[in-house]
Amino acid sequence: MRKGFTRNPKPDAPATPLKNYITPGGLKRLKDEYHFLLTRERPAVTAVVTWAASNGDRSENADYQYGKRRLRQIDSRLRFLMKRIEAAIVIDPEAPRSGQAATSVFFGATVRYSDAEGSERVVSIVGADEVDLNRNHISWVSPLGRALIKAKEGDRVVLEAPGGTTHLTVEELSYEYIEVEPFREPLGAETTSKEPARVDEA
Repeated sequence: MRKGFTRNPKPDAPATPLKNYITPGGLKRLKDEYHFLLTRERPAVTAVVTWAASNGDRSENADYQYGKRRLRQIDSRLRFLMKRIEAAIVIDPEAPRSGQAATSVFFGATVRYSDAEGSERVVSIVGADEVDLNRNHISWVSPLGRALIKAKEGDRVVLEAPGGTTHLTVEELSYEYIEVEPFREPLGAETTSKEPARVDEA
């Protein structure tokens, strides 16, 4: 422990990640969303567009216009997801670590820190695609994430944020399982696997 040591993050640190670090759970969520859009929602929306196109004047056909717009949104999201998946560098927070990798804050760390007033907070450092403030999951390239990276227990770090400069003390760090919110089918999504209405037998 290095009590009293204060570290300042580099002011020229990149605002966006150069590498797409991600946890196993985060990558699974991206893949699940990609699979859902490609195999279920896109085919369903395509079917609606095809049906709407057969109904005559497309310029005043709301189903057709909405469907085409939705297809463009889906295709854009699919391209984005594929790029993120292909660039993913998976880091398992539970993987064995040694040396500095085990005693310093890096991607996947769960950190308990305190501010100058003594208030404490626990955060987990995850990828840009996994940020979830309700779970205290912060990006490794966020101002707080960059301030904590490479710090050890007992270190004081400087957080440069839009609201001002704050000094934080790293109280405890660990590497443990980080639960990522799984992908869930959006409410109201068009899908090809919705159960058909049941017909009562005579």
